Amino acid sequence: MNNEALNNVLAFASVLAVFVMALVQLVKNSLVLPRNLVPAIGLVIGLLVGAVAYPFTDMNLVLRLWAGGLAGLSATGLFELAFNRRGGSTKDE
Repeated sequence: MNNEALNNVLAFASVLAVFVMALVQLVKNSLVLPRNLVPAIGLVIGLLVGAVAYPFTDMNLVLRLWAGGLAGLSATGLFELAFNRRGGSTKDE
């Protein structure tokens, strides 16, 4: 199965993820926020970056929003996975 739109969205999301991760870190270091809101902030920043990235791609707005949303969620998760080691387990025994 070869879907060109999906390939474009994923490629664009991987490029945007770097910029979104930097912006999320800037917001986290500038403002006092509850930790559980960081993924939502990443999603919003990703959507905004995807929406304003029209000069860099010929994709329509919906595809850019999908790419931005994926970039926002993946950038937040990637940073948390790489730099925030959390102990414990998901279930109490």
